[in-house]
Amino acid sequence: MFTKICALLSKICLVLAVIGLITLILCVQWQVIGRYLLNDTPTWAEAFALLLVLFVTAFGVAVGVRDAGHIGLESMVALLPDSWRHKIEILIHLLVGSFGALMVYGGEVWMVAKWGEKKPMLPVPDGIDYLPLVIAGVLIVLFSIEHIVALVQGKVVEPAWN
Repeated sequence: MFTKICALLSKICLVLAVIGLITLILCVQWQVIGRYLLNDTPTWAEAFALLLVLFVTAFGVAVGVRDAGHIGLESMVALLPDSWRHKIEILIHLLVGSFGALMVYGGEVWMVAKWGEKKPMLPVPDGIDYLPLVIAGVLIVLFSIEHIVALVQGKVVEPAWN
């Protein structure tokens, strides 16, 4: 059940990242058209594009952790004996999950601290810049737990895009 929930969350993140990326491309195109064809640069376009980059990156990072697409030295771990490799893989996911927990904590602290301020070019709180950090951190913790449980049970986490 937990794996199905994580797979669903991962697929939702993938869809949101793709939608965000398409919106980002359209936003930047509108900014270029406004600047060079209409001679009237939309002031909101750059700020919105930067905000979209944060969300797209956060969703992509979370999916990368679940699908084991993050940077790692798998060749070194693969050379270890099975008993050591199993322990090291669990340690790696514990460390990645701990990093996700730190993302949640730090992102939440900054988000709350900046939520009362308004963005100059968008009608949203300035703290929204840190919301993707919190979302990605929560997802990274969940996906790391999923990997640890799968390793203990001798199973493999199937990537969401399969």
